[in-house]
Amino acid sequence: NTSYLNIDEIAKSTKRPQDVLGMHFFSPANVMKLCEIVRADKTAPDALVTAVSIARKIAKVPAVVGVSDGFVGNRMLAQRGKQSEKLLFEGALPQQVDAVVTKFGMPMGPFAMGDLAGLDIGWRSRKDRGIKSEIADALCEAGRFGQKTGKGYYKYEAGSRSALPDPEVEKLIDETLLRLGRKKRVVSDDEILERMMYPMINEGAKILEEGIAARPSDIDVVWLYGYGWPIYRGGPMFWADTVGLKHIADRLSFYAKETNDPSLEPAPLLKKLAAEGKTFASLAAGSKAA
Repeated sequence: NTSYLNIDEIAKSTKRPQDVLGMHFFSPANVMKLCEIVRADKTAPDALVTAVSIARKIAKVPAVVGVSDGFVGNRMLAQRGKQSEKLLFEGALPQQVDAVVTKFGMPMGPFAMGDLAGLDIGWRSRKDRGIKSEIADALCEAGRFGQKTGKGYYKYEAGSRSALPDPEVEKLIDETLLRLGRKKRVVSDDEILERMMYPMINEGAKILEEGIAARPSDIDVVWLYGYGWPIYRGGPMFWADTVGLKHIADRLSFYAKETNDPSLEPAPLLKKLAAEGKTFASLAAGSKAA
């Protein structure tokens, strides 16, 4: 049930790699409709058909994807996570970022989501890998693990799940930035929206390029049924087409330079489609994950 296990590696340890695939359910699994069906390198067509059939039988929406760190949904979500964290170091506050994301139509912003999942999970993972995230680490060191402790990026009154902005968090962020010698600036809602959404679109382009998803609509299905993407926006890749791929590519290039983050440079596929005035919808179906 995790999207960070390599199904190909699991298949290699068996004598029947053709019968090995992944079925990635989304939490809470009894409620969420999506099931990413992970096709490994040696997965046989009959095994794939069986898994898709099982998913449908238990009233899930199957989306066939390839093997990749995070598969499709969580791989794209990780890009949003990186940017949300960086925005705190530039002057944005958790409640401002979350408000932009929920106004867009998502059920929850990244910081409220972190509080719900538990901030100590990421903290332990970072410590295991020798990685630091000064603001998130400082929250955890102060015993702020999220909803379960009544305080995380937000504070929660006894028995309530309502996230309330906490001046203590703002103070902690200010102190951390001062210690690191970072200058705060005013971050606009428009910038937040672009930096939350465009890097995910960019990752979606890479996923298509690598054949991890067969077609843009498969990525849209993943986000509509697994992450609460607002249905009236048609999924992230569909929405990107409505915004305009040239605009998205230009803005990504701008932020790559402004924030000194080369990972934000437009993916080759996105650059190509933007230069040709095309859309994701114009892509012909067919890839390894088909």
